[in-house]
Amino acid sequence: MYVWIRLLRVAATRGRRGPYRMGDEGRLSFRCLPTDIDTNVHLNNARYMMLADMGRIDIFLRSGLVRAARERGWAPLLGGLQVAYVREIGLWKRFDVVSTIETWEGTQVLGQHRFVLEDGRTAAIIMTTGGIYDFRARRFVPIDEVVRTIGHETPPRPPNAEERSFMASHEGLRSRAKSPA
Repeated sequence: MYVWIRLLRVAATRGRRGPYRMGDEGRLSFRCLPTDIDTNVHLNNARYMMLADMGRIDIFLRSGLVRAARERGWAPLLGGLQVAYVREIGLWKRFDVVSTIETWEGTQVLGQHRFVLEDGRTAAIIMTTGGIYDFRARRFVPIDEVVRTIGHETPPRPPNAEERSFMASHEGLRSRAKSPA
């Protein structure tokens, strides 16, 4: 139930954070609640994914993507992610989720979510890949088209070596998952 409350809070407060522009950071503040912890009394690994979802939803709402997607029969879809945990987030601790759209290529967009402790240190980082699916045309939409549709002319920067490695690993794992067992 509290996940929905957090989602409603993100949606209700998006106006205070202003419109999202390509290259911006989205920042949401949270506290690690008793419903977020595991047996080690720190933020459970599944909660990191759920809170990263909040960061993406915030960007989708503030950028105008949700509105554009509804009008066109599109849906943002997460393709995969990679997580690195470096510090724990203990019970009752405050932290921010800093979300960004890093770059895109073709129909694939790369995002990042950093979990930042009150002292500024990173607790975890999640790299994501995804796309925008057009249910009417039964295809993934080129991200350049999506960016133009939401009113931006920002060109993507070339993916760095780390991002290229992630994209290749993700594609390999997708191929493996699609092949017969």
